Amino acid sequence: MKHTGDNIMAENANWKFSGDTVHKFDEHIQRSVPLYEEGHDLIVKVGDFFLHNDSVVYDIGISTGTLAQKILQRNRSKTIEYIGVEIEEDMCAKARQNLQEHKNVSVICDDIMNLDLKKADLIIAYYSIQFMHPKIRQQLIDKIYESLNWGGAFIMFEKVRGSDARFQDILSSLYADFKRDNGFSVEEIFAKSQSLKGVLEPFSVQGNLDLLRRAGFVDIESIMKYICFEGFLAIK
Repeated sequence: MKHTGDNIMAENANWKFSGDTVHKFDEHIQRSVPLYEEGHDLIVKVGDFFLHNDSVVYDIGISTGTLAQKILQRNRSKTIEYIGVEIEEDMCAKARQNLQEHKNVSVICDDIMNLDLKKADLIIAYYSIQFMHPKIRQQLIDKIYESLNWGGAFIMFEKVRGSDARFQDILSSLYADFKRDNGFSVEEIFAKSQSLKGVLEPFSVQGNLDLLRRAGFVDIESIMKYICFEGFLAIK
């Protein structure tokens, strides 16, 4: 077990979103992912174009419910149904605690692939699909496409790989600089990288676009990009 920052311990190739990670998650992720809060704020505003009374929203990988709180607050005058899906029980408990004042939200503790999804106007995956095994990602994106109403939107933020080895080296170096600038030590950065082996498997930008297009999405736009982190908006 090694320190990965913010007093979070992890083993080689065995990063987990449970235990102590839950209590330190929001602080850790804000220091680890560029424009993390700005991404939240952008998604909240994009929702204005797709959410109306009786809309259903899915949040795949709801984690602690921070994004859900912001969306529900902005849409408090609308009768939307917000459904968070989270596979980690500790995260589910934390999200339910944080969202207990909202009556129109539910947190389902299960694998998204096990669920029959309602027709939805907005589906969000905020840095969550990158942690799913590559062999099921196309099935998941297909499922998301089928679940959306016509004109509905899928917002997907992902860490992305460079388009070739040279760009990947540049992106990796810039991201390491970002983490050092945010107070992580070299040892913590290396330990986190080791813990994510086989757990976090980013695709390239093109790889993610291919997933979306194979599922049926035609209208796709990049709405945020910083180093190796990108947000995509796909409309059915």
